[in-house]
Amino acid sequence: MHATRAESSPSLAFIHTVAGLVSLFRDLAARELPGWTSFAMLDESLLNATIREGELSELTRRRLAAQVRSAVDAGADAVVVTCSTLGGAVDALRADCPVPLLRIDRGMARAAVRHGGRIGVLATLPTTLAPTTELIRASAAEAGLAPPISARLAEGAFARLAAGDAAGHDALVAEALAALAAESDVIVLAQASMARVLAQMGDRLGSLPVLTSPELGMAQVRAELAATPT
Repeated sequence: MHATRAESSPSLAFIHTVAGLVSLFRDLAARELPGWTSFAMLDESLLNATIREGELSELTRRRLAAQVRSAVDAGADAVVVTCSTLGGAVDALRADCPVPLLRIDRGMARAAVRHGGRIGVLATLPTTLAPTTELIRASAAEAGLAPPISARLAEGAFARLAAGDAAGHDALVAEALAALAAESDVIVLAQASMARVLAQMGDRLGSLPVLTSPELGMAQVRAELAATPT
């Protein structure tokens, strides 16, 4: 950690691309890392550009790198990127970051692999579906496993949400979730914004586990920071 922070509480920076996640992760950080302070940096354009371009461009990678450097300059002793779409860029930046740089979906991916069986992955954006699926495959390979993975897109759901039709978004996600459940032993929701749909599912999923990134991700962050030399 920074020598300048040695006599005070260490600081965790969150880099967000969705405004609605700021308070959620502030509360999770307070719960999972009570000895830490946290602050948020929000740049919705990182996600918007990736959606518009259909891929994680070199320019967006450079802009994320600038955000990470800014977080470190602001005193962060660790940085967490909460957007799964940016996961590949986070991995590429890690070696050059002077403090721990973490992606929020790693804990969820590892939990899915530990569960075993057929893994279903659901997203509302193709730019999120691909990196999340790749992360699960990589996590499985680290464990010497190769589980069957079914990746599905809830077509049209994100457009509904972007247009302010939250109910329409939720209905499409619920429909896709129910369909994926028939061929999965565990389901991963690739975006934290989808988690609220679970409360509407009733008994349609039975006892099928459905994993989301915030809680599992912060538990993984806590474990990784505890294992990092200070």
